[in-house]
Amino acid sequence: EMTNLGFPKIDKFRGRFLLETIDNLKEDLKKINITLIIKIGNPVEELTRVISTKKIKNIFYQNEWTQEEVDEEEELKIKCKDLIFNSFYGQFLYDPENLDIDNIPKVFTNFRKHCEKKLKVKDIVEPPKKLSEDNLLDDDYSTPNLSDLGLEDFEIDLRSAFKFKGGHDEARERLDFYLWQSKKINYYKQTRNGLIGQDYSSKFSSWLSNGSISAREIFWEIKDYEKNILKNQSTYWLIFELIWRDFFKYISMKYGNKIFKIGGILEKDYKWNMDNKIFDKWVNGLTNEPFVNANMLELKHTGWMSNRGRQNVASYLAKELNIDWRWGARYFESKLIDYDVHSNYGNWMYVSGVGNDPRDRKFNIKFQAERYDPNNKYQKMWLQNRIF
Repeated sequence: EMTNLGFPKIDKFRGRFLLETIDNLKEDLKKINITLIIKIGNPVEELTRVISTKKIKNIFYQNEWTQEEVDEEEELKIKCKDLIFNSFYGQFLYDPENLDIDNIPKVFTNFRKHCEKKLKVKDIVEPPKKLSEDNLLDDDYSTPNLSDLGLEDFEIDLRSAFKFKGGHDEARERLDFYLWQSKKINYYKQTRNGLIGQDYSSKFSSWLSNGSISAREIFWEIKDYEKNILKNQSTYWLIFELIWRDFFKYISMKYGNKIFKIGGILEKDYKWNMDNKIFDKWVNGLTNEPFVNANMLELKHTGWMSNRGRQNVASYLAKELNIDWRWGARYFESKLIDYDVHSNYGNWMYVSGVGNDPRDRKFNIKFQAERYDPNNKYQKMWLQNRIF
């Protein structure tokens, strides 16, 4: 599916990560005698077919509230009137049942303080026990490949900061490495603004984004680490980032479709530029700012960009070029391996002055480049074949 801006809704990087995730899930489920049914097509039509042929009475699923997911759910309810729907909130650190959604604070700090003071993080649930082999279906569904999705395969760029695979097993491995094996978490607060390499940040966001690992799983592992190895500002800072993730989920729950509207949750009436040529220059790293260009090339060739880079390129698109910020959000949606609708649109609104930033900052790109890439190492890595 192509967007009207000329790029696919899901590009190859996120696509492959998703397929690896499905493949891993399929193998893990097979170990406990559950068959994962994999189909390509319209989700509602395919599900309706499975529900009627397998005579399914109950469906259990993850609660979503953004428009596309809600539309699919409503359509399925119309088509399968006798089906019993059981939905759960599994993607939060702090459970929605303990929060007054209508009164979520607009400022993150107030939200964080309230959660830390008043709320508890639930324990994680034990995985299901092995079922009898009778539960396995005769069909063993194969995992599609990229060409089945109309996308081309690729070799991972050697410069990439994200060379991981999708799936729960790899997520657990990364968690184990980042905490227990390497103890990189001890220095997270100092390194999190890095630009090069795998370990300046945890990289958990990609597995979190498609549910391969939960925020609660990471939270309790950090608590265990703090108890047994070390508790410091860095270990706390990773939890702090998980709370940010929750915050944007609650903002999207509170404000609904406003997060996709040009005025954002503040309903700002700014004048935006809809110039495809200027936007394409940003996409292809051909702007007047080398630091922006380097980050955009990293995204284009790897499906990854550091948090520091994301803030700079978003600020540049919205505040310097004045291009409709939603175009940038949609490009990120296509490219980013760790795309998460709530964090993506929440962060874009924040940086573009239509969201939760009480100070409405604008990034000084040259200062940022000098501070975070003082020796031009990162910029050279991505721009070396280009004239500065």
